[in-house]
Amino acid sequence: LRYRRMRDRNVVPKEKYVHAPPSGLNPLTLQREALAQLKKFDDLSVVKALTRLLSLGGSYAEEVLLRSGIDKNAPSISLTDEDLDGIFDNFQELLQKITEMEIEPCIFVDEQGRLVDSTPLMLKRYAGLKRMSYENFNTALDDYYAKALTRKRVGGVEKQTEKELKRLQIILQDQERTIEELRERVGQNRIMGDIIYRHMNGLQLLLNRIMEEKRSGREWNEIIGRLQEEKQAASSPAVYFDALTPKNLMLQVSVEGQTFQLDLRSSIHENASEYYSRAKKAERKIPGAMKAIGQTKTRMKNAKGRALEETKEASKPPLVKPKRRWYEKFHWFYSSDGFLMIGGRDASTNEVLIRRYMEPNDIVFHTEIPGAPFVLIKTEGKTPPEQTIEEAAQLAASYSRAWKEMLMTANVYWVSPEQVKKQPPSGQYLTKGAFMIYGRRNYVRNVSVEVAIGIKRENDAIRVIGGPTAAIAKHTNLYVKLAPGNQTSSKLAKQIIYRLAKMAPAAERKDILSVSVEEVQRFIPLGRGDLST
Repeated sequence: LRYRRMRDRNVVPKEKYVHAPPSGLNPLTLQREALAQLKKFDDLSVVKALTRLLSLGGSYAEEVLLRSGIDKNAPSISLTDEDLDGIFDNFQELLQKITEMEIEPCIFVDEQGRLVDSTPLMLKRYAGLKRMSYENFNTALDDYYAKALTRKRVGGVEKQTEKELKRLQIILQDQERTIEELRERVGQNRIMGDIIYRHMNGLQLLLNRIMEEKRSGREWNEIIGRLQEEKQAASSPAVYFDALTPKNLMLQVSVEGQTFQLDLRSSIHENASEYYSRAKKAERKIPGAMKAIGQTKTRMKNAKGRALEETKEASKPPLVKPKRRWYEKFHWFYSSDGFLMIGGRDASTNEVLIRRYMEPNDIVFHTEIPGAPFVLIKTEGKTPPEQTIEEAAQLAASYSRAWKEMLMTANVYWVSPEQVKKQPPSGQYLTKGAFMIYGRRNYVRNVSVEVAIGIKRENDAIRVIGGPTAAIAKHTNLYVKLAPGNQTSSKLAKQIIYRLAKMAPAAERKDILSVSVEEVQRFIPLGRGDLST
């Protein structure tokens, strides 16, 4: 899953795997006397001392101590000879099971169904957990990491959905609060307008009096003071007075337990109309706010629906990579009639193909052009029909130099295996991958130089297939045709994957897009070409 370059070794593709250098004693050659070194770690916990002394993983260090009845957090200096004997014996018991392959591969699961660990042995530290047993440790690890990866993906979807729903919920709450505020504003402003009309005469008298006194030359402080005195005496219309703001000429009144403002520059009728106008304005905003709430609820519903689909997709087991078959080191395909065809990829595989895999009943193909692959029809004693002969010839022609030279057709011949020999004429030398053909040749002329590359699902695996168009079309309806061209194989392979995904049903597209570029490149002749219409 990850590549790593380190000081002592690299874990990268196509490089030999090297074990990490030991940082302690070799557990496989451990002597009882060496365990006395544990006490030299003084106050360090015994579990940490054991991992350092033996280059042992913490999980197995804990297991050894648990089986020995020793507290893992005890100081190393407190270990007795009896403790060291127990550690040695239990450690040897675990090693013996590993070296003698007395293993019990399993996955441990907690009460909530969460994966805890996968081990090749039954561990005492997991005694209280449920377990799933497997035939071998590789299968257990495959299942463990596949399930862990699936749960991680599902967890990621759930976390993202929860975040999105939380954001939408906050928006929804704000929108609902806005609706309530608008409705409250509608009701409040209508109440103010109604109150003004019910007390129109008294309020108009109050407004008139204030403005007349101001016009007569009185100061605002004097006017306010006199109104406050009259209010205390319950004199009308001062009983309505509450406060006055000279700066903006706004009069605050208290009527029927409600406190609101009146504009001194407007009549009582105009003040009432202003409150009714505010109510209507707020009321007009309510349908838009309600529509926004509906849209937010729809987005929440859609988010839940997407989450369900994404969770379903994330819950699918990882796409299985198809196992390579022996013939996939060569150019290969199955003919329309089910015959296996294999062809050399270079001089080395040409040599191997003829020397190791050619059998007496096979049919051997080659082009007149030098530098072409040998192609075998694996007949298994059956007589291949004419269609299979033509398809084998097309494989030989398309992966020959005819492709590089951008020829539209090429001539191909076929012979029987006994006509193919590694014995050159006297005085001549055959290079690697080259063979002599003796006897009569059977020609297939004007063979089309063209290949098709497609996708085929085998159980849970996606397999890339390539070869003559007629043969590929027989095995899948998801394929594209290639002709000689100048596009590099990497760029062309990406185009092929994209085109195949676009052609596929929606449920298949993600799997097809996950196909590696390298798998497709293997079927592109001589590393170049163009998509053919």
